[in-house]
Amino acid sequence: MQEIFKNIKGDRTIWAVVALLALFSFLPVYSASTNLVYVVGNGTTFGHLLKHAMLLVLGFGIIYAVHKIPFRYFKGLSIIALPVVLLLLVYTLAQGTTIGGANASRWIQVPFVGISFQTSTLAAIVLLINVARYLAKIKDRKVTFKETILPLWAPVFLMLILILPANFSTTAIIFFMVLLVCFLGGYPVRYLLSIVGVGVLALTIFVLTAKAFPGLFPNRVDTWISRVENFADNEDTSDDYQIEKAKIAIAKGGVVGQGAGKSIMKNFLPQSSSDFIFAIIIEEYGLVGGLVLVFLYLLLLFRIVIVAHKSDSIFGKLLVAAVGLPIIFQAFINMAVAVELFPVTGQTLPLISSGGTSIWMTCLALGIILSVSARRQEELELKEEYTDQNPLDILSEQL
Repeated sequence: MQEIFKNIKGDRTIWAVVALLALFSFLPVYSASTNLVYVVGNGTTFGHLLKHAMLLVLGFGIIYAVHKIPFRYFKGLSIIALPVVLLLLVYTLAQGTTIGGANASRWIQVPFVGISFQTSTLAAIVLLINVARYLAKIKDRKVTFKETILPLWAPVFLMLILILPANFSTTAIIFFMVLLVCFLGGYPVRYLLSIVGVGVLALTIFVLTAKAFPGLFPNRVDTWISRVENFADNEDTSDDYQIEKAKIAIAKGGVVGQGAGKSIMKNFLPQSSSDFIFAIIIEEYGLVGGLVLVFLYLLLLFRIVIVAHKSDSIFGKLLVAAVGLPIIFQAFINMAVAVELFPVTGQTLPLISSGGTSIWMTCLALGIILSVSARRQEELELKEEYTDQNPLDILSEQL
């Protein structure tokens, strides 16, 4: 056990919070999986639990492997990976998968493994690393807006255009995160306002095109509009089946909840083990369980900020913010949807919801954060070792 802890570097609090979230996830996932077994007729509860365990084990393997990589290498890796993920997005969009008549081109099948993979989540991480790399590169010099169009904004808009037809919520989150990282990186605000204007214009053109040619993107724009309208119209929200069932689950939870595995609404709430798992957690563990979960995510955010602040490298600071903030942002969006503060987005609860892509990409991002933290830790250890040495010994080594 001591050997294992010796090989684990980086912020120990982050490791602990991630472990707690992963361990806690087994209870709601196992409970909510009864929906898939007895209502949908898919597999067994033990099978879903075993699958979730395997996904988490592989996820922690990703964290361990990635946190051993010096974070400066991610600069070059992002340049290599950017065209790869763009090709994956083109392939994902071109395959034209439909579910219930609606365009759902978000996943690709991994050959020989039999699992699906959501390419937009990997693309988001690669894009944000690339943005952090470029901002670190131009940090100490003034640039014009024209200079940044090709190296910074061309990849951003190209990637968002490829994600938008099948996944508006992910597109919006990525765009917001890019703007936030650019703001933190000192990119001129007046340029960012221009980019926001371009983004709004591009979205308007897309919506109008989709309305004019509905065969291009079946049902997607209508789905977005209906979700926003249902959310905005307070008198009409009862038509939103998922939100109503989630609200009932939360109301039944009360202060201390119904108890582990005793949720009733999991049998009626679609996506109870993924998109709406927070409602099941509240029903079973009450307000207390929900607040504990919020505290863990806030603690993770606090440690992410600390790691970014302590990094001696501009790229390290921006890298931690670029891959760390989306985890917390996604978590609170998922919770906000369950309590009807946001329209339905389809975003999962990081490290809690079932689903391989979400778990793996969250673990990849955490591994990158821990890589930055580990590098800082190694530098401090070397400094202490050098300070503790006898000056005569240092002189003799140099001679």
